[in-house]
Parts: sequence; C-alpha cells; structure tokens
Amino acid sequence: MTDTSTINNATITSLLDTDMYKLTMHAAVFMNFPEANVVYRYTNRSSQMKFNAKAIEWLTTQFKALANLKFTHDEIQYLRNEIPFLPERYLEFIASDDFQLNPDEQIEFSTSISTENPELYDLNILIKGLWRDTILYEIPILALVSEAYFKFVETDWSYDGQIDLAKKKAIELLENNVAFSEFGTRRRRSLKTQDLVMQGIMDAVKINGKYRKTFIGTSNVLFAKKYNVKPIGTVAHEWVMGIASITGDYINANKNAMDYWINTFGAEHAGLALTDTFGTDDFLKSFKPPYSDAYIGVRQDSGDPIKYTEKVSHHFNEVLNLPKFTKVICYSDSLNVEKAIQYAEFAKEKGLIATFGIGTNLSNDFQKKSDPSVKSEPLNIVIKLLEVNGNHAIKISDNLGKNMGDPATVRKVKEELGYVERNWQGDNEAHRWAV
Repeated sequence: MTDTSTINNATITSLLDTDMYKLTMHAAVFMNFPEANVVYRYTNRSSQMKFNAKAIEWLTTQFKALANLKFTHDEIQYLRNEIPFLPERYLEFIASDDFQLNPDEQIEFSTSISTENPELYDLNILIKGLWRDTILYEIPILALVSEAYFKFVETDWSYDGQIDLAKKKAIELLENNVAFSEFGTRRRRSLKTQDLVMQGIMDAVKINGKYRKTFIGTSNVLFAKKYNVKPIGTVAHEWVMGIASITGDYINANKNAMDYWINTFGAEHAGLALTDTFGTDDFLKSFKPPYSDAYIGVRQDSGDPIKYTEKVSHHFNEVLNLPKFTKVICYSDSLNVEKAIQYAEFAKEKGLIATFGIGTNLSNDFQKKSDPSVKSEPLNIVIKLLEVNGNHAIKISDNLGKNMGDPATVRKVKEELGYVERNWQGDNEAHRWAV
C-alpha cells in the first residue's frame, strides 16, 4: 500500500526533476548495457560540513518517497517532443508500469558519528543494482542531501532577494553576450531556491528579445518544462567511467564511449564531448574525425580553464585545421558571472564559441542572515560510480582534487595513459565556493 503521508511530504515529486544528461545516459545504458550491475558511492568533499539527527530523519523519509515516482503520460510526451532522439524503446520502458525506483533495496544509507561532535554525523550512501535501474538516483539524492543540510543544520539564511540576485546575474551575463544555461540541480539549496532562480533568470530574459537566444536553457528537465525553455545536457563522466570499467580498456575508453553514444543517438545528436574523465590530454588523442566532426564541441569541467582553452583551441584550429568559431567550448566548473565573462572573452580570442553551464553560483548563493558579509557556504557533494560488474570504476580528471575511485587502479591507469599530474589554484574542493 502506498503511504500517502510520504507522498504528500515528498520534496522530489517528479522524475523529470533531474539533469537531462541522466536521461540521455539512462537511455544509452538501457540500449547497450541492460544487464550491467553497478555500485555508486556518495562523497562529501566538504567533509567539515556534517549532519544532525533531524536532517538524517528527514532524508530517510525523502529517500523512501522516491519509490512513489512514475513518469506520467504527459511527461513521456514532453520527452518525446523535446528530446526527439531518445529511442522509442527506451521511452516505452520508462513509461511502463514495471519501471519504478526501489530505494528500500537499492539505497544503503547509514551514518557515522563525528569524532569532533557526537551530535553530528557523516553520511554513508551506497546505491546498488542494475545500472538501468539505479542511474536516476544520483541527482535527486544529491539535491535532497543539500536541502537537508540547509533545512536543519545551517539555517542562518533566508530566501530574501533570491529572485533579484538571479536576475541581476543573468542581466550582466546577457548584456555581455555570454551564452549560458542554468546547471544548479545537484547542489541547489532547495527546490524552492532553484525555482526562484529560474524566475529571476526569466525576468531578465524578458527585458530584451535578443536575450532569448543568449539564455540557452536549464539542465533541469522539470524546470525546462515549467518555464518553456530548452532542456540542456549531453553526458557525464559516469558514461566513460562505466564503459572503461566494463571493458578494462582504458587506452580506448574515450573512443569506445563515443562509439556507443553515436550508435545510440546518431552522429547528428552527439552533442558536447566531456574530455576529462581520464585527463583531456588522453581524450584528444582520440578526438579526431569522425568524432570531432560529430560532436559540436567540448565541455570543460576540471583543471585550469585558461590552459584548457588554449589546449582545445590548438587541437581544433591547428591540429585538425578547422576554421575558427566552428566549435563550442562549454565551461561548467565552479563558475560565477565574473569568471564566465573572463573565459568568454578568452575563448573568443582563441577562435572558440563559448557557452556556460552555471550551477551552484546560481542555485546556492547565500549570505549569513546574521551577518550578510559572511557567505553561507554550499556543500561540495558528488555521487560517482564505484564499481561496474565487480570492476573498479575510476575518474582521473584534470586536477588532483577530483580524482575518484580505487587508488591502486588510479595509479595503474595513470601510468598506462602517461597521465601528467597538475595542480592549479582552483583545486580546493573542501571550500570550492567559499568566496
């Protein structure tokens, strides 16, 4: 029997309340690896930020409520219309009565008492099951964990001014002709915050007709539907990590991942390539025709954005001899308005079309209510693949702070790929959005 009180108190009320790339990856997993078994692990990179008993009790209830979610007929029709390259067989699968999350069996949720304060806890979250049955958990769980922290632990903040703040940021970006999308679901302060942010952005967009082209959309499919903007997203590290784990072939992992993707959706829907799962240097070895022809550009998600821009500009314009301004570079790592304007100008100098996915700085930008000069710092939390079919899954990235997975496997793959260690000033994962 369905617990109506759980439904009524649920924060996540739709499976569309997720990032678009989870749906495209879900489709690709369903079509290509329907029997793969996975384990995901939650990590709090800002480990100094811990949880109290009320937050944990609330999360327990919210996780259980995920079992009540189903794609509605209206939502399936929306996906069919707005993301027309999703395979029909996949849409039939998620529309069926049999498709449902089962958090009681698939989520292992426990806590560890903090050594500094016995009334605070660290969260231990594992997600286990078939890849096709568990892939949709990541975004709602992260959003709920963040909301729990700011609902019960750090409460010295308010919603006052959030619409105006988002509007102000959007206007500055739009006036500087910076094309951007809202990417804030995973680390939003709350569902309400993201809705207020979208209201502010849309208020800014209405000021000038040309702004409608400069604001690209949102990664959150539910808010894309609500505000009648484009859902944005291609792929996450999970896809490349998973294929490398299944095959054990790290030399060809990027190539294999692109092959499966293009075979599933078609070259015309390849989208943006994510380059840094095992380091961008390794990725670019494979990023030649036909792949560089199919993908509209690349997404930068770690390392030094300026050096990255120089690197991919050299690859596109000199190695591949492509005309300038034929390829896109999408920046998506810890952005704010000032950084976006700076990187847009530099990308233009390097002959690249710049776009930006701005997340936490939009959906979790607050000051202390008691002292507005002090920032109420966001959590830096992630959920990543830990295993696929019993094999370690790892991510190396373009900076040390984002390395994930079994240390021995990370070392082995770095040696195999000739990975070069690099640090940069943005490596502080514990306080990524401190200022």
